[in-house]
Amino acid sequence: MTPRTLGLTAALALTLTACAAGPPEGPRRGPPPGEDGPGPRGGGQQLFISPAGEPFRAPPGAPYPVAAWFAGADANHDGALTRDEFVADSLRFFAMVDADHDGVIDGFEVSAYEQRIAPEIIGGAPPSLRRGPMGQGPGGGDGPPGGGRGGGGPPGGGKGGGRGGISGNALQGASLYGLIAEPQPVMGADADFNRRITRDEATKAAVTRFRLLDADKDGVLRLETLPKTPAQLRAKGGPSRKPGRR
Repeated sequence: MTPRTLGLTAALALTLTACAAGPPEGPRRGPPPGEDGPGPRGGGQQLFISPAGEPFRAPPGAPYPVAAWFAGADANHDGALTRDEFVADSLRFFAMVDADHDGVIDGFEVSAYEQRIAPEIIGGAPPSLRRGPMGQGPGGGDGPPGGGRGGGGPPGGGKGGGRGGISGNALQGASLYGLIAEPQPVMGADADFNRRITRDEATKAAVTRFRLLDADKDGVLRLETLPKTPAQLRAKGGPSRKPGRR
């Protein structure tokens, strides 16, 4: 065998080895596993993100997963979610994110949340959800109630743009899949901006979020009167109901 033949054979062997190994690892691309994946009406896996930031997923055709969150948070299963139940559910998820159980969610735990628990919130908005319901920006229509600062601050912070609390025209992060226009609910509880969320901060954020959702101020939330998420609106193809409207 000539040196030229040996060289070609070696190059072919290296090429076949690279093909068998597949492409190098890298970040996942494409739309998040919400309403724009493969499936009926262009929708894939349904996604709901609770006010505390916990993701709930369901296949196409199943009930929108807000129902799964509500059923779990409604501890006595009476169909009415009280403030105490709402706060307890938020603190349950806080304990899940607080991996070392020291009572504080630090930067490493926030990164783990964003990359492993709810990667959809940093994956970018699907094209069909980049604007608010019915083609409006996040400051109009019957979409989720405002969620404080545009950068994911606590609800009621008052510094965001428009009713949705998000500057610009694009819905961001968890705002697409949540009841409150808050792009990053875990960091949204960081009241003192030190990038560390204490259990006390999480409790106060939960109380504020409950008040925001309790539009009729009767002290309970009911599944049928919760606002619709932008993803849920797109799937149903209709306007949402304002919080508290019966």
